[in-house]
Amino acid sequence: MKKVFLPFAIIFLLLFLSLFLFSKPKEEETKEEKKEKIEKKQENTMKKYSFYKSENESRYLAYKQKNKTLSEEDIIVRVNIGLDQPYYTNTQEAPLLNTPYTLVNKYYYLREDFLPDNLEELSEEYSKGGIYLVKEARDAFVNLVIDAKKENLTIRAISAYRGYTYQENLYHNYVLQDGIELADTYSARPGFSDHQTGLAVDIDNAVVNYNNFDTTKEFTWMMEHMEDYGFILRYPKGKENITGYRYESWHYRYVGCDIAKKIKASGLTFDEYYMKYIDS
Repeated sequence: MKKVFLPFAIIFLLLFLSLFLFSKPKEEETKEEKKEKIEKKQENTMKKYSFYKSENESRYLAYKQKNKTLSEEDIIVRVNIGLDQPYYTNTQEAPLLNTPYTLVNKYYYLREDFLPDNLEELSEEYSKGGIYLVKEARDAFVNLVIDAKKENLTIRAISAYRGYTYQENLYHNYVLQDGIELADTYSARPGFSDHQTGLAVDIDNAVVNYNNFDTTKEFTWMMEHMEDYGFILRYPKGKENITGYRYESWHYRYVGCDIAKKIKASGLTFDEYYMKYIDS
């Protein structure tokens, strides 16, 4: 019995050693396969969103690796905006021109020669003078000012449509004053300004400096009623990483009543809403 047992013991030992010696490469291969499987599953999961873009697949996954706490929904939206890349790179011309849905930001631009259709001047009753808005936005703003006045509140436009050249000079002066890095946090480069759409308006109450507009009763009223006239706060507080600009309590954008109400209810920026519901 001992003579029979010895060969079996040797064979068993050899098998054990072979498993021990050759198991590591197989384990590495298994890990790689597991990684690919997980990534594939993530791709398939993200595809359920209507705003998923197959051409952005690799960018979604790369952004996910750098922002593991973000939801898949936020990853898709932010990559679609362009936030996985530096500002003013991979830019494209803004679509849906001459509609309330035109999106202009640090990735979507307007041509130098773009002039909005139906620009109309606001009288000094509603502005400081020399202010133009697209007719639809102008009419909505006039109604807003009139209704606010009924509550003894003063709202006036201090800036609205700005042409390419105007913005170019403005931005240039800001850069000379504060440098490019700081200027980019509060001023758009020419062609990338929301004001060139003719749908954006900066306001004050004719007393307090516009930088402190959020300390006024007029600001409180705007937060409660702006969507009823089709306006949204374009650069809200806490969303600087999405809009690319500092909080501006005085800058409002006309998008139409329906979308304005949906944006306010959702808590999204116009950039996020656009990618989820308009672009898709």
